[in-house]
Amino acid sequence: MKTEKEKMLSGELYNALDQELSQERTDCRMLLKALNESLENEPQQRATIVKQLLPNATKSVWIQPPFYCDYGYNITIGKKVFFNFNCVILDVMPVIIGDRSLFGPNVQIYTATHPLNYKERATGLENAKSIHIGKDVWVGGSVVICPGVTIGDRTVIGAGSVVTKDIPSDVFAAGNPCKIIRELE
Repeated sequence: MKTEKEKMLSGELYNALDQELSQERTDCRMLLKALNESLENEPQQRATIVKQLLPNATKSVWIQPPFYCDYGYNITIGKKVFFNFNCVILDVMPVIIGDRSLFGPNVQIYTATHPLNYKERATGLENAKSIHIGKDVWVGGSVVICPGVTIGDRTVIGAGSVVTKDIPSDVFAAGNPCKIIRELE
């Protein structure tokens, strides 16, 4: 029989109130509190916290607090990635981010989702879909990236967009829902 964590990581419906998962989120929130309360003139302390919080991130990740996530260990971050103020990653499933990608303030990345059927939703079970963001992507401020989305390399997502479907490489896309506006050179 699968544990709730195994169900979560395989994209099945799972109970988020499971003791193991609740403890992992609590541990994550304690690290987030330390990161978000750290000072600009404490770069070593921040680096130590980020290494614990995001064990699958490169050393060159730059996070401007405040920053929020659910677990941290489901986030894989390439080289020279930047998150501006107040970014949120609900990393119930993997979030994979390529090298040199940039995230404006208030970007929200959601792998977590809930059943559309109200009876299923009333059980309290939820599930998730992984998100993949390519290399050299620029995500403008206040963008929402929905569960299961892939964004291709070198793409730019305009500020305030809601990305509900995959966006290919080498395009500028924007809007709600986010749509391709034009190709990029």
